[in-house]
Amino acid sequence: MRAALASVVLGLAILRADPAAARLTQAELARVAVAPGPQARVPLDLVFLDATRGRSLRLVEAIGGRPTLLLPVDYTCGNVCDPMLSMSGDALAATGLAAGRDYSLVLVGLDPRDDAAAARHMLDQDLNLPAIAGRVSALVGDEAAVRRLTGALGYGFVRDPGTDSIAHPAAALLLTPEGRVARILSPLALNGRDLRLAMVEASEGRVGGLGDRLALLCYGFDAARGIYTPLIQRILSVAAGATVIALALLILYLSRRPRLAP
Repeated sequence: MRAALASVVLGLAILRADPAAARLTQAELARVAVAPGPQARVPLDLVFLDATRGRSLRLVEAIGGRPTLLLPVDYTCGNVCDPMLSMSGDALAATGLAAGRDYSLVLVGLDPRDDAAAARHMLDQDLNLPAIAGRVSALVGDEAAVRRLTGALGYGFVRDPGTDSIAHPAAALLLTPEGRVARILSPLALNGRDLRLAMVEASEGRVGGLGDRLALLCYGFDAARGIYTPLIQRILSVAAGATVIALALLILYLSRRPRLAP
């Protein structure tokens, strides 16, 4: 499933660049993909500058023990990155979940030459949602920090020196509260309901209500691998256990019920 998603976001990444980006070779473009390992997680000790707060911030603080939508972006990109952020903000607002309480939104700049001003400019321009805009971590860091983060996530991108642009996957990574990669999402195809359910799943039931968890009985099935996700496995186990107990009580009741005389 992740390999298929990697192919999709690779196609979107190529659309992100202008025609001059054709200078990149096929071998270079092949590196533009998202392919996290089975246990991939962000290095929580990594330190970035948070442009929205004006101070250094560790990733563990940015995540804050909440399911997190992580968006690697090019802060000076005027193509796909703009609608990526705008549409992600719309979808997050439509979830009905509260930013900073139920989830975190974290942007990470891929270009170490972009400063805090560039990050704030993108937020002001593309995230015109007061309920979210003040609760975003827009991170900028040096090349070593960016490479360590993207390497841990299996997130590949390539700079085109001819156009001074970056070819990168148009993808968002949904993280668990512990920083593990739960899903790869397309920011250009998000809707509030699906994103809410994905957030509930990533949090393993710590956000959302009973209705969301019941909906996940269908949503949480991984058809590619033929298994249920951990949260759904637990829900099904509890439901199965409750069914067994109910049947046992019914049998006990019927066995002790006085029989009617013939």
